[in-house]
Amino acid sequence: MCRYITPIETKTRFVILMHPKEFKKTKNGTGHFTNLSLENCEIHVGIDFTEHEAINTIINDPSNTCYTLYPHESSIDLNKEPIGEEKRNTVIFLIDSTWPCSRAILTASPNIDSLQKVSFTHTEVSKFTFKEQPKEYCLSTMESTLCVLERLNTHHIEKIESKKLNSFLLPFEKMVEYQLSCE
Repeated sequence: MCRYITPIETKTRFVILMHPKEFKKTKNGTGHFTNLSLENCEIHVGIDFTEHEAINTIINDPSNTCYTLYPHESSIDLNKEPIGEEKRNTVIFLIDSTWPCSRAILTASPNIDSLQKVSFTHTEVSKFTFKEQPKEYCLSTMESTLCVLERLNTHHIEKIESKKLNSFLLPFEKMVEYQLSCE
């Protein structure tokens, strides 16, 4: 699937917090594809990030404004509002796991849970057709990241070419296509 990946350069820094169950499953999951598809991205594996030195360095850096992508009643809706602060770096933490495991990460990591949440609304249905989603609106990590990138573009926080956004999901789509051909 790697031959379908064309990394995108972003001003926004993405930090993927991957649950160990996701890490053990496969190296071609959507969290890994997302990491490979964004130049300004990194993965950290774990559940409790409370004492994680690299994560706390990012959060405590006064030149960063950090957010967690997670639906919440007080989330900033990226469809309606821009994020970030002038002269500060925008960092978005993405949780790569199942919904119950995502909640476990937030519960175990108050440093991540206390960050301002961001979310978005969409009408897409996940293309992860061989994996059952708990709700119709649930998307994979890579699909969610594309939604975020599109909204950051709309707010002129990012300036990513449409062509690059349109091909962002190609490795994911090819992986789904391959999995379905094996059934």
